Amino acid sequence: MASALTSIKATSNAKRLVFDVDPNASTATDVSWQDLRDYGYILVGFIRTIGTGALDAFAILANPNSDGSGTDATVKTHAVGTEPDAVADAIWLEASASEFPPLGTSLRYATASVEFATDTDEAIVIYELGNPRFPQQDLTADVIA
Repeated sequence: MASALTSIKATSNAKRLVFDVDPNASTATDVSWQDLRDYGYILVGFIRTIGTGALDAFAILANPNSDGSGTDATVKTHAVGTEPDAVADAIWLEASASEFPPLGTSLRYATASVEFATDTDEAIVIYELGNPRFPQQDLTADVIA
């Protein structure tokens, strides 16, 4: 018999977001700028869905503006030692909020930056913003449709 209790611990202690990345370009693409002011870290995952080309770059960028219009600072870059070049291949990259201030005191927003070698490749990018200053119900939606 299934439990009748509602479990909300994991969804209250991290905000998880999923993005379909289909830039139709082989230049760096910023996935989605997120406010890290109230979080302790950002974890981003790249999962290939279409294509077999190389991943030229995968990084976490910081910016003072919510739309990324300011000057970007590179927080972390993945070395991409083994290419995620088959469907369902994945790589992950994490940055702590404490890594942002040394790069600039006004850096508050973060994004994953993805650069495909082939402009027809696609991926899913997952964000996890964790260690919230104010845990609350439904930081992560239980349905994304």
